[in-house]
Amino acid sequence: MDIYEIINKIYLMPEASINKLMTSLSTVVYPKGFRILEAGKIERNVFFIKEGIVRAYVLVDGKEVTFWIGREGDTIVSLKSYVNNQCGYETVELMENSVLYVLERNDLYELFKEDIHIANWGRKFAELEFLQTEERLISLLFSTATERYITLLKNNSDLLQRIPLECLASYLGITPVSLSRIRAKMRQIR
Repeated sequence: MDIYEIINKIYLMPEASINKLMTSLSTVVYPKGFRILEAGKIERNVFFIKEGIVRAYVLVDGKEVTFWIGREGDTIVSLKSYVNNQCGYETVELMENSVLYVLERNDLYELFKEDIHIANWGRKFAELEFLQTEERLISLLFSTATERYITLLKNNSDLLQRIPLECLASYLGITPVSLSRIRAKMRQIR
């Protein structure tokens, strides 16, 4: 996804502000399996996904629990690092060869001081990140595994081909066996 589309998806800005933001961006390419963020480290960059898919996970009792999946147009950020300059709790792993736009947090903070439109874009960015987290939490608390799977199919069906089923099961808050049962049940209904 083009960086202009990604920026404007977050918040529309005047062309001059977009161009100012663009001068601080660079493009990086990493292979599948690369860990773009590491738990226990302060991340000083914000990444925007041009091509590829990623997952964020935490270790719980020695097992990787996937809690977020990002794709083209999404942003990779450790909110704990972004907001408080503290070590993040998540690891973010590339699930495909990926092309990312990268923006150093310090550069972004300087742009916030210089340009009110970029500052408003940054505020909107943070609001959207928090809203997505809240929606994910509400879904896990108040919908069934089957409902979460149906929502995944409706909104992101291509993930079934792009992400290993173990990661999808973890993301849905269920075991791989439960996911297989739900999928088999769904096939019977069709």
